[in-house]
This record gives sequence, C-alpha cells and structure tokens, in this order.
Amino acid sequence: MKIAVEFDDELAQKLAQLESGMDEIIPKVLEAGGQVVLAKAQGNLSSSIGRGLKYPSRSTGELASKLGLSPAKMNNEGNWDCKVGFAEPHSGGVSNAMLGNLVEHGSHGRPAKPFMKPAASASKAGAVAAMAAKFEELMQIK
Repeated sequence: MKIAVEFDDELAQKLAQLESGMDEIIPKVLEAGGQVVLAKAQGNLSSSIGRGLKYPSRSTGELASKLGLSPAKMNNEGNWDCKVGFAEPHSGGVSNAMLGNLVEHGSHGRPAKPFMKPAASASKAGAVAAMAAKFEELMQIK
C-alpha cells in the first residue's frame, strides 16, 4: 500500500528556494513527518491485533515490533521517500508485509482491521505540521 503525505505549498516553496544543504535537510524533514504517521500506525496495529477473531489469536507481538520507518532517500524518479513499513523477515517463515496485509484487509476467519490507511488519513495534518516545524528548526540552525 502506498500512502503519500506531501509538503504544503508554502513549505515546498521554501525548500525550493534553498540553494545548498537540501540533501541534508529534506531527509530530516521527511523523517519528522514519518514519525507522526508511524506512531499512529503502531497504535492502530496494536489495538487491532488479536481482537474480534473467529479463531483464537496466535499473535506473538512480533509484527507490531517490526513496524518502523525507513530512512529518507531519493527514488529513481528523483523524489524523496520515507516509508512506514515492516522490517523483514518474520520468524514464522512468511513476510511481515503479507501478515500486515492480512490484518489490514482481512481473510477467511479474520475480519479486516485497517490500521495503515486510517493512520495516514488521521495523521496527515500532523505530519505536515511536524515537517514544517522541523524545517523551521533546521533553518534557524543554518
């Protein structure tokens, strides 16, 4: 699942006006916004695992512990990415991404319990605010 949280216009214009140091500032700004989304996703995931199931839960807590934030880096298209996702591998022999997908979308005997999409929706404004605050903080340091 791909979720994009974009800079607001004012912040994007300020970043575009920077002549130097963008490669140092942008990753820090993106990671500040990513932390907001990550915290919400972790809360949503923890509250949904093992509840309302048709069969007893076999949750070990490993999936929730593997949810994290990737370092910000430039992709092939020249855009900066910072992703909330799962570290691999899972000790059960299947990928954490697949298990997360099962929680998010459900399966036979397991109702869908979206945690990632609601986290992105609920924290979008907070992520943009955190990125703007981090940008302003970094600009005062420079």
